[in-house]
Amino acid sequence: MEVIFIKDLKNQGKKGEIKKVKDGYAENFLIKNGYAIKKTKENVTKLNHELAKLEKTKEENKKQAMEMKQKLDKETLEFQVKTGAGDKVFGSISIKQIKEGLGKKGYSIEKNMVEMNNISSLGFHNVNIRLHPEVVATIKVHVIK
Repeated sequence: MEVIFIKDLKNQGKKGEIKKVKDGYAENFLIKNGYAIKKTKENVTKLNHELAKLEKTKEENKKQAMEMKQKLDKETLEFQVKTGAGDKVFGSISIKQIKEGLGKKGYSIEKNMVEMNNISSLGFHNVNIRLHPEVVATIKVHVIK
């Protein structure tokens, strides 16, 4: 029997994939547990429609991410920190501080979008913001005393 996977199932199939499986496995496990549906003309048409809609949504999200990237690439965040002897910085700049700094400038980003190493020295540092799996913006962070 051929089935259309409607959920990802490890080592079996991914959402939207059409596979041929044994009848008993399809009826008693895949369909019963909501991992797949029988392959019919109606279900294939519905799948193609959903895939087209999903692709359109992905393209719109990528376009929005590219627009936001162009704005973010021009941004510079400035943080004032306490320093000790020899301009040694106490502490470091955190992802939370980056998120809040961008929030004050009108950007809405999540903490998991910020890709950075520990910033614990004075000067300019580059911080990557992953807006989309294919789009990464780079902001400058200026650490001063």
